[in-house]
Amino acid sequence: MPPVIRPYRAADREAVHEICVRTGHQGGDARGHHADPLLLPLTFAAPYLLLEPELAFVLDDGGRVVGYVLGAEDTAVFVRRYRDTWLPEVTRYRPPPAGPPTTPDEIVADLLHRPERMLLPELDGHPAHLHIDLLPSHQRRGHGRRLMDTLLTALGERGVPAVHLGMVTANTAARAFYDRLGFEELPVPDPGPLTYLGRTVPSPPG
Repeated sequence: MPPVIRPYRAADREAVHEICVRTGHQGGDARGHHADPLLLPLTFAAPYLLLEPELAFVLDDGGRVVGYVLGAEDTAVFVRRYRDTWLPEVTRYRPPPAGPPTTPDEIVADLLHRPERMLLPELDGHPAHLHIDLLPSHQRRGHGRRLMDTLLTALGERGVPAVHLGMVTANTAARAFYDRLGFEELPVPDPGPLTYLGRTVPSPPG
């Protein structure tokens, strides 16, 4: 039976975290690059599962979660809820760096504690944002497009006009994938290691 896309369930949390880690270093496995790899899902996956689970979808292959797409309908609202709801919880066991971040773990911990980094005026016309990841075994088989279509449909049903994402510029395979899906580069001054991409969200039929 081919893999199916379904809504996220609470029981999928650990699998989503694992996928986030195994794809967290320029699309490859991050386990050898971080002393505390859980920082990646605590920053880039867990807040979405808590705050907007209705916009979380997984790829289920015979009962095993092998990919996901996570969305936030309105980035400004998401950032406020992240700071008010997520950070008080996570700070108890993952505090911010004591000084300027230098190590890979400190850099991610700094991102974890600065949700306002997501608020860039150049992205205002694309209010929603997303994260999508697939295990290597399920890449290049059309599943990423299916996941993206699922999220775009859900965003369209909510009246969201456009969506953006930030990707590590060095991940050229991911850029090719997003290009095929109609994403275009959004000019952001001094974006650091990231490239920002965006596209419109299709309106629901009828």
